[in-house]
Amino acid sequence: MEVPVPPWASSSLATTILLATALFLVTTTVLRRRGHRQRQAERKRNLPPPGPRPWPVIGNLNLLGALPHRSIQELSARYGPLMSLRFGAFPAVVGSSVEVAEVLLKTQDLAYLDRPRLACGKYTVYNYSGMLWSHYGPYWRQLRKLWMTELFSARQIRLTEGVRAEEVRAMLRDLHPTSTSTSTSTAAVVLKEHLLMVTLNVISRMVLGKKYVGEDAGSAAAATPEEFKWMVEEIFFLNGALHVGDLVPWLSWLDPHGYVGRMKRLAKMFDRFIEHVLREHGDRRRREGDAFVPRDMVDLLLQLADDPGLDFPLDRDGVKASVLELITGGTDTSSVTVEWAMSELLSKPDVMGKVTDELDRVVGRDRLVSEGDIPGLPYLDAVVKETMRLHPAVPLLVPRVSREHTTVAGYDVPGGTRVIVNVWAIGRDPTVWGDDAGEFRPERFLAGSKMSNVDVKGQHLELLPFGSGRRMCPANGFGLRMVQLVLANLVHGYAWRLPDGMAPEEMGMEEKLGISVSRLHQLKAIPEPRLPDHIYFGP
Repeated sequence: MEVPVPPWASSSLATTILLATALFLVTTTVLRRRGHRQRQAERKRNLPPPGPRPWPVIGNLNLLGALPHRSIQELSARYGPLMSLRFGAFPAVVGSSVEVAEVLLKTQDLAYLDRPRLACGKYTVYNYSGMLWSHYGPYWRQLRKLWMTELFSARQIRLTEGVRAEEVRAMLRDLHPTSTSTSTSTAAVVLKEHLLMVTLNVISRMVLGKKYVGEDAGSAAAATPEEFKWMVEEIFFLNGALHVGDLVPWLSWLDPHGYVGRMKRLAKMFDRFIEHVLREHGDRRRREGDAFVPRDMVDLLLQLADDPGLDFPLDRDGVKASVLELITGGTDTSSVTVEWAMSELLSKPDVMGKVTDELDRVVGRDRLVSEGDIPGLPYLDAVVKETMRLHPAVPLLVPRVSREHTTVAGYDVPGGTRVIVNVWAIGRDPTVWGDDAGEFRPERFLAGSKMSNVDVKGQHLELLPFGSGRRMCPANGFGLRMVQLVLANLVHGYAWRLPDGMAPEEMGMEEKLGISVSRLHQLKAIPEPRLPDHIYFGP
């Protein structure tokens, strides 16, 4: 009996199937190889920036020392000005050159405008309701516009010039030997304490309308000077501390250093203070009714919160977060910068002498320095710039997060990557500043020098104490003015010397970390009056 042949076994059909199968296999192999080559080419073209190999879980945190800006500078010297790191579970890129900063802060600024969701923003700034920690979007754009056009406009700063002059005079009066308990010209003062109070008093009067801290606040005082100074220093430390949950989210339940507990405690203290301020301002608004006229920034914020024309509502937490950032944002950074400037001047008597001579020549010894004098003091301005170059208050700026996939210098930066700019390293880059980049030399900013036209307003990427681009500090004009005015009057009003026979070269310049980097040991110095007594104690 003949066995029937199945259809697929016929010669013609079998040949067709074999040819089709062979063609399929060949085509698949070719496409696979082509795809593999394309993927290899893409990976070759779009590698992540170079960087050290991360460890499991912790990433590269083992490479960050007590002063991350210095550790990162050392790593960048090995891996390049655009470097990949991993902070726990989060990828990060670090820019440490003018060219990379240009891309991150200006050319592609819009792609890097988000903020990481850190515990400090959640617990101390009303769940990211302030401008510093909120993501980019209509709410943030509205806050930024309010800060720039209402709170820190050129007109508003001009209107408060008298406040700054009064508080600077009060600081100089408090430094005078006849105002101290010792009444002796040999007593050293802790300069940072006076710098914090003058800045706090100026900001209190500008933002809150009056002083709410200290003896001058009278019965309205909502905090003692010691308590408030602790609160300001604590919020800056906690905003710069590395909380484990910010780095490895699945370990967020751990709080080995107690940072979250400290944040919650601090938040309650600040909330009690700010609620006290808002209640007083709200009472005045209700009493005056239609005749109400804003007197300070809190009044402006409360009025704006009631404006139905706002693109995005400003609720009470948004108002309180803005008040908190206004109070703390400039208090620590300005005082830290002036303390570093005085440290550098005391360590270099020849530079101190040049500043003093310029002040005597331009201002004279019959009055204090006014804001109108500042444009005529180029050497003082150079000292301030040089201080901000070597000692930027926020050396790594506040971290950003990439909003989308981008390419920088041919390298991939995926969306969600944390973006850091090491302005401390840029300020000490010898390819920009020369072989003496680590030395304090204000002359590099004087007329005729290479850097004479460089300023701190965010347009020159060589010098970025306030950042650049859309996320640049909106209060930079006020901050610069405070530093210049306070420093000028400290040098003009007093001759300063180090205590205990300390030689200038013995001064330490060690740093300690917070969101701002200040002196490890607070500066102590002895002030000796240079002007007639009535200058300090006049009206």
